[in-house]
Amino acid sequence: MSVAYTAFLPVDRAACDWFTRRLAEHRRNRKTRKGTRRLTPWSQAVFVLRFLIDGTRIAQLAADNHLAATTAYDNLWEGLEVLARSAPSLHDAIDTARAAGDGHIGLDGTLIPTTRAQVEGPTRGVDLFWSGKHHRHGVNLQVISAPDGDPLWIAEARPGREHDANAAHQTGVEAVIALLNIGVDAEEHLLVLVDLGYEKFRAFPAVVVPHKTPARGKLTEAQKEWNRLVRAKRALAEKANADLKMRFRCLQKVSLNPWQIGTIARACLALFRIEQPRRHLTHSAQ
Repeated sequence: MSVAYTAFLPVDRAACDWFTRRLAEHRRNRKTRKGTRRLTPWSQAVFVLRFLIDGTRIAQLAADNHLAATTAYDNLWEGLEVLARSAPSLHDAIDTARAAGDGHIGLDGTLIPTTRAQVEGPTRGVDLFWSGKHHRHGVNLQVISAPDGDPLWIAEARPGREHDANAAHQTGVEAVIALLNIGVDAEEHLLVLVDLGYEKFRAFPAVVVPHKTPARGKLTEAQKEWNRLVRAKRALAEKANADLKMRFRCLQKVSLNPWQIGTIARACLALFRIEQPRRHLTHSAQ
């Protein structure tokens, strides 16, 4: 005999209500007939939030809701896609930073670990999702954050073998920051603080990169002081990644399709925005 117990989901009910309304609207748009779905919009919202916040296994979610495995996956991905659509675009994130009067934003990559996924890369014998830097399988997510560490935007997932600069290029971030302040009033100019993983972006006017120690040389004291200043301000960009992983246990290790992890991460970001709306002024969160 199974053992039943009471559990509480650590999420504000208002956030769950907001998500439920989005799911109900999605069903109306699809002209889903009443009584044809086992899960109500509320039940589906809780289903998806359990996966995001607690990292609950799909098999457990299916059993708890008396769903077949395929139906459970369908409900999960449908809910994730609805939620992810409320996450901001890259231009929304930049507009939010400008509207808040920020002087800079942070750009940083983070690795989301995955279960072993052996996919051959462009070089024979190279595992596409293996990160040599982190010595594990995963995907590279590019994250833009506000000066206080609030995450503002998350890119599509890229294979873990890609370095940050290449991932930024593939997801369109490079093209945007290269022209970030073109045609923008001086008082709304933004700087983009990055680490040495984005060394190739040093020539972009808006990008601030720490000084790199020259081969067989040393940095000057002024350069060292500059690096300390940049790294202190950049540290909050890493805080954004840590905050998302701590809030959403699903990001600590993902066993689903690695190419779809960007959708999962943007769903997390959309919920994060609703729970902590202080900085988020763009239309997508209304």
